[in-house]
Amino acid sequence: MLMRISLAAQTLELLDDAGGLLRRYPVSTGARGAGERQGSYQTPRGRHLVRAKIGAGCPMYTVFSGRRPTGEIWSPELDAAYPGRDWILTRILWLSGCEPGCNRLGEVDTMRRYIYIHGTSEQAPMGEAQSHGCIRMRNRDILELFDLVPPYTPVDITEA
Repeated sequence: MLMRISLAAQTLELLDDAGGLLRRYPVSTGARGAGERQGSYQTPRGRHLVRAKIGAGCPMYTVFSGRRPTGEIWSPELDAAYPGRDWILTRILWLSGCEPGCNRLGEVDTMRRYIYIHGTSEQAPMGEAQSHGCIRMRNRDILELFDLVPPYTPVDITEA
């Protein structure tokens, strides 16, 4: 199994071992485009893997901070009470880079940058680059994807 994320198309594709398309989801990646540097708020490119899966068993719309449930459940009312909050909801797939000097180690380490695939506010648009570097998904989509992919699933992030 492989995940392929296209920054140009703002999609995440889940492929089987033969390269056949299993699922395609709209996503939202970094508003500042592609880049690997710490503090850039850009989405890192290259080969990654799912290093950790966080949130199994939590209710849909569980709010996470520091990869831990806050006890909050997202709602439109909670969203309105915290305008501009970068919502990390439902499930987290924490990515780790596989290419030293490109997206692993030093100032370009994807995992140390806390780059995730995660759920977000239902009001957040998909198909538009608006995140702080993570890959945002609809909550129903991240629930489905979370159950389909095992830890260490490869993830290719490309500009194409």
